[in-house]
Amino acid sequence: MHRYDVLVVGASFAGLACARHAAELGLKVGVLERQPWPGHTVHTTGLLVREADVLLQAPAALSRRIPGVRLYTPSLRHVDLDAPGYYFAATDTPGLLRWYAEQARVAGAELHFGSAFIDARREPEGVLVNGGAYSTRFLVGADGARSSVAAHLRLGRNRAFLLGIEAEFRNLPLAVDRLHCFVDSALVPGYIGWMFQGVNGITQVGLACQRPHKPDLGALLKRLAPLADFGRAELVEKRGGLIPVGGCVAPAAAERVLLLGDAAGLVSPLTAGGIHLAIESGLRGAELIAERLGQSAPSRRPLSPVELRHPRFFWKLLLRRLLELNPPNRWLERLLFNGLSLRIARLIYFYRKGLKGWAGWRALLRR
Repeated sequence: MHRYDVLVVGASFAGLACARHAAELGLKVGVLERQPWPGHTVHTTGLLVREADVLLQAPAALSRRIPGVRLYTPSLRHVDLDAPGYYFAATDTPGLLRWYAEQARVAGAELHFGSAFIDARREPEGVLVNGGAYSTRFLVGADGARSSVAAHLRLGRNRAFLLGIEAEFRNLPLAVDRLHCFVDSALVPGYIGWMFQGVNGITQVGLACQRPHKPDLGALLKRLAPLADFGRAELVEKRGGLIPVGGCVAPAAAERVLLLGDAAGLVSPLTAGGIHLAIESGLRGAELIAERLGQSAPSRRPLSPVELRHPRFFWKLLLRRLLELNPPNRWLERLLFNGLSLRIARLIYFYRKGLKGWAGWRALLRR
């Protein structure tokens, strides 16, 4: 039997952040991951907001900065959006996850790849996992949007999803180095399409739709033909997956169990960004668990939302409902270049990002 203070299920950003920090805090940590090695199969664009890039402090070779956004209407008219001092970071996501896993291992975590979570049962002193093969004082579910830990231990489940698909191309240079985003109610109902220059000569192109709509990557490539020469590009890889956009699940914690990242619904309902929240939740979760287990008589009370500091997403959930109304494309053509709409778009992309004080906000709103 492997015995741990903390056993983390899932070796993506949330799980590795928690495992690394918990090991740094002196806990004995194990990680279970069904994939054979870190980054074997990726279900994310790997695009980081500036805050996530700063938190990770990954090697420069694994990322490149993108200075701003170019937002397109259905007819491909566009407007450029920026915020002072802000950027996005494209990443070599498999390489980034390999690096992050090595950081967790160096900190002292034991990583078990090729080991899927099967079951768990509570005992007086902890939780037994996979028929007793693993014993832990605290179990962490960081195993994605369809969390097996949440299902098995009857915690909150994600209910609202986007379905996304993305392709990577080689030999597809872009004339303008921006995060290119496309709105189109017919092509991408409930969300957007995107294209950006990634790392190591890769260009990433994808889209996501509100379920039950299915993303049509071929239709997106045809629409983007005036902007990029896909005929000469080499398709490297395709990937897809579910993106939870229903807000935080409830409950996200139970006795000796905690959900993190996508499993906890910690993804922006509006922008579908989750890596920054995943890392933050992993770090915060590790600190709370270390504090709880360090007590002379650890409480069996579940960690509360107040302790976890989970966002409520009130306004973003409201705007998500408006997006689901799927306004006609003729409205989108008129709205995008409206002054108020541009201000809202800037707030969506750059909310609390690179803005210092009221002067920064005023500068952004006036642009």
